[in-house]
Amino acid sequence: MFKRKLQALEYQNPTDTFSDETSFRGLIVWLEDQKVRHYKIEDRAGLRNITSDDWQLAFKKYLDDLSCPIADAEKNALIDWLLGYAVRLEYGDNVEKYSKVSSATAAAPKDSNPLEKLDFNSPEFKAGVESLAKLLQIPPHPDHLVVLKAVCLLVKEKLSKEAIDKALKLKGTKPLSVLPLDKMELGFETSDYVTTEAAKILRLLHIKELRELQTLANEAIIAVQALTANPKTDTKLEK
Repeated sequence: MFKRKLQALEYQNPTDTFSDETSFRGLIVWLEDQKVRHYKIEDRAGLRNITSDDWQLAFKKYLDDLSCPIADAEKNALIDWLLGYAVRLEYGDNVEKYSKVSSATAAAPKDSNPLEKLDFNSPEFKAGVESLAKLLQIPPHPDHLVVLKAVCLLVKEKLSKEAIDKALKLKGTKPLSVLPLDKMELGFETSDYVTTEAAKILRLLHIKELRELQTLANEAIIAVQALTANPKTDTKLEK
């Protein structure tokens, strides 16, 4: 299930499912030593000692240091996040190399809609939905497809053309659609594409709220200026 990411990272056994604890811990050590390199070499001793009774404590601290959002998730979701994080770092270190590959891929003819090839019941897809739901603060549900529908409804309610048009009529502000997601700078880094897009959506919603607040502030300023520029005369007080 992690084959593509493992191949991209050039892992020695890309078909490994990490079903046993030893192979799982070995993967963590390999990722830190070869790709992530978050710790100095001398600080990796706790992770490298995979037979130690304290390894789990060292691993939990490692996840905290990486700001992993799914530290308490099931193992497959955790592996997927760590692999995605490593792939992003690998891309950042070799942007020119992978840009050439991306350009060649973009030039190739597309046979079909890539969404048709997605496995909506794969652990990787479920982990992505779970991460997205957590970012949007959507309550958990045993059926990940129900959670996905909730995510879609929330995005539709906040960012659909109808919702934006309605907001324009009420506030007369610029539509958020002038800020396309692919052109927007997030300002910080996330683990993977899905998380990045979700964070951009949240930032757009935050911008919308700030615009509404600014509109109210401007209206208050105008009202105060009108009072100070045209004071009423109280003849009874001889003013």
